Amino acid sequence: MRVNIEVNGVNYSEEIEPRLLLVHFIRDQIGLTGTHWGCDTSNCGTCVLWLDDLPVKSCTVLTAMADGHRVRTVEDLEQGGELDPVQKGFMQEHGLQCGFCTPGMLMTARALLDRNPNPSDLEIREAISGQICRCTGYENIVRAIRWAAANSSSNGALDVAEVAQ
Repeated sequence: MRVNIEVNGVNYSEEIEPRLLLVHFIRDQIGLTGTHWGCDTSNCGTCVLWLDDLPVKSCTVLTAMADGHRVRTVEDLEQGGELDPVQKGFMQEHGLQCGFCTPGMLMTARALLDRNPNPSDLEIREAISGQICRCTGYENIVRAIRWAAANSSSNGALDVAEVAQ
């Protein structure tokens, strides 16, 4: 079957098997490997991306269900050489260790901050409750999201040169 999906602003018209999961379409068919594939049961949250501006676990979405829709992946957070405040927050506050859960955490955090630019720690913890990180105690992740909320600029991005400082 043929699907037409906009991914990170680029239109794709591809032949797929009807049972192909969205995570595999994104990673294997169009080559965007930032979205990680973890548990295949929707428990870990590493595969979170956005489907029409809503975070979804792409291991539970058939690609056919995304036909005619917009998808945003972690690759789209950085814009024109500028890191999203969430990305910088994870760097500044050591919100990652091995990095496996990071793409899903980043996409979930960006969605939270888009809805609520100043969430409480409880709201942050609730937002990321569908994500599993086996390396951290989540405290640094919560701090990273809080940092992003406090340091968001009006355009929602930070220059890559600022990260090097």
